[in-house]
Amino acid sequence: MTMPKQEAKPLERDPLSSGDRGAVTPAVGVSDVSVRFRGKNRDVTALRDVSLDVAPGEFVALVGPSGCGKSTLLKLVAGLLKPSTGEVRLGGEQVKGPRHDIGYVFQRAALLEWRSARRNILLQAEIRKMPAARARERVDALIRMTGLDGFEDAYPHELSGGMQQRVALCRALLHEPPVLLMDEPFGALDALTREQMNMELNRIWRETGTTVLLVTHSISEAVYLADRVVVMSPRPGTITEIIEVGLDAEREYGETLGRPEFRDAAAHIRDLLGAASAHD
Repeated sequence: MTMPKQEAKPLERDPLSSGDRGAVTPAVGVSDVSVRFRGKNRDVTALRDVSLDVAPGEFVALVGPSGCGKSTLLKLVAGLLKPSTGEVRLGGEQVKGPRHDIGYVFQRAALLEWRSARRNILLQAEIRKMPAARARERVDALIRMTGLDGFEDAYPHELSGGMQQRVALCRALLHEPPVLLMDEPFGALDALTREQMNMELNRIWRETGTTVLLVTHSISEAVYLADRVVVMSPRPGTITEIIEVGLDAEREYGETLGRPEFRDAAAHIRDLLGAASAHD
């Protein structure tokens, strides 16, 4: 389905330099974290000695081979898992259990088939017991922001995969979370829809100023969207290198892919991962 075009109104952002990041409380702080899972026959170390600070309003992408602990790291930030060693903080507060103030988008939209797009988004408000008037106002704003005008009363089977993911994104953003976690949200989409969703996510990030932590297997997606790309090693997952992308926040897709900063960052990440470890 063809989505209506919208004019982006970029938030005024002043991306932090490496030095500035240390001067503010990180939106996400991961300190010397390791995760070990105990199995029947052996223990498995998923993450080892991982440290990462994400500044407020920053977009950070995680890339690495399958099984390296990228999704495990998101679950730690969300409080769905506890680290075996080390600690995780959100806004300076230690994560000790499931966090209800963050937003989470998964690879599958996981919409309720018997609810319209609007009512799927409002499910978040019902669970959180948000004031009804505020929730309706917020839903209307998100529907406009994501280009879902005219589809708010459609049911999931009437929506394309990309539109279903827009609904899932609206649901995750309804309560205006300071941190948005995204685990391969566009992995199941076709190439053209994925490209469009990349452009939409860049615009939405600029408008909202939300801190984003994205897991992806796509190098080009990571470099196009992120301020920094965290490259992880095979299991046990450690941080191999953190790449500063060096692009302006507002990025036109075709032009950005031709920029030397984009090409250099993507090539360096491919070298770090190796041809057998990641795919585009």
